[in-house]
Order: sequence, then C-alpha cells, then structure tokens
Amino acid sequence: MSQKASHIADIRRDYRMAALDEVMAGDDPLMLFTTWFSEAETAEIEEVNAMVLATCDAEGKPHARIVLLKGLDAKGFIFFTNYHSAKGREIAANPNASLVFFWKELERQVRIEGKIEQVTAAESDAYFRSRPAESRLGAWASAQSSPISDRQVLEDNFHKYQQQFGEDIPRPDHWGGYRLVATRIEFWQGRSNRMHDRIRFNQTGNSWKKERLAP
Repeated sequence: MSQKASHIADIRRDYRMAALDEVMAGDDPLMLFTTWFSEAETAEIEEVNAMVLATCDAEGKPHARIVLLKGLDAKGFIFFTNYHSAKGREIAANPNASLVFFWKELERQVRIEGKIEQVTAAESDAYFRSRPAESRLGAWASAQSSPISDRQVLEDNFHKYQQQFGEDIPRPDHWGGYRLVATRIEFWQGRSNRMHDRIRFNQTGNSWKKERLAP
C-alpha cells in the first residue's frame, strides 16, 4: 500500500453533537424522520434530500446511486426517474430496495428498507408539471442508462423535442414516480468513542416495534 493511501486508516473524528434515546425517538419513525429532515433543512445542509438508493437486479447483483427525495407521505418515500433506466429495470425485477440518508453536519444517518411501488399517474403528472421546462425536456431527450455515441445525441434530442412541444411539454409514459414503502427504518446518531446510538423500527402489521441496536 502506498504511503498516500495508507493514511486513510488514520482518518477519524469523534462525534459529540447529540444523543438519541428511546423516548426522543417516539413511536412513529416517519414522524421522527420528518423532525430530523426539518432539522437538517434548518442546518442548511446542501442537497438535504439526497439519498442513496440501493437495488438488486434479476441476478441478485446490488447497485447503488444517489437520487433525490421528492415527497414523503404516510405510505413512504417518493422519488422520480425514467422507468426504462437501469434502476427502473432493477425495480421491475426485484422491488426490494433500501435508502440511506447521511447528514454529516448533524452526525446522523437514516437507513430505510422496504418495497418499491409506482406512484399514480396523477402524482407523476403533478410533479412533472412542477419541474422547469428544461428538466421536462430532458426527460424526453435522455434514454437514461442507454449507451450513446457522444453528447451531441443529447443536444440534438433536446432541440428536437423543444421544437416539437414548445411550452406545452407532456409527461413521457416512460417517466414517473416510485414510492418506497418502508418496513424497517433505522436512525443512527453519532456518539463519542464510537458508542453510537442506533434505534431501529420494524413494521409489525399496522404498528412499529422499536429496538435499540449495539453500535
């Protein structure tokens, strides 16, 4: 191992900002997530809604990437993408997936596991209409995850659809929203000496069972 690479093992920091106990966690993980998300917004964390989405393909091989949370309701966590993309094909083959949020400024992490379902067409339409025109055109211009010869392909497609639609840009049938319906949510609060707080909620029927995990 090179001297430059060997220093990686020496990178560490102590976490001292906050604590998380069972009383603070409450009984509803979605309410706790909403509270933590609001606190992350107040802390002015950049890309506060960025999350790792991990999926598995039909062969069981894992894949992960950053996507953006665009909605949260009583059913779950919502994001939008091209249904024909790599992640879309993986979700179609295996709807089990997980999300990870990491807000380092607050020394917090949230892990979410569950199954993914498509949101309704009406929900997808409503969000699509809220996007800037350029982003709506991009949904048409990019055959997401497909190999292309060069960037000019994207530029030409963008210009083509811009001329075709003008200001009235419809939502493509291949683009829309997904909702991860959570069955397990774990909250991690960094603590000193690596004695972190971990509170996990597991769904049992219509309620949640709460438990503390060793760090």
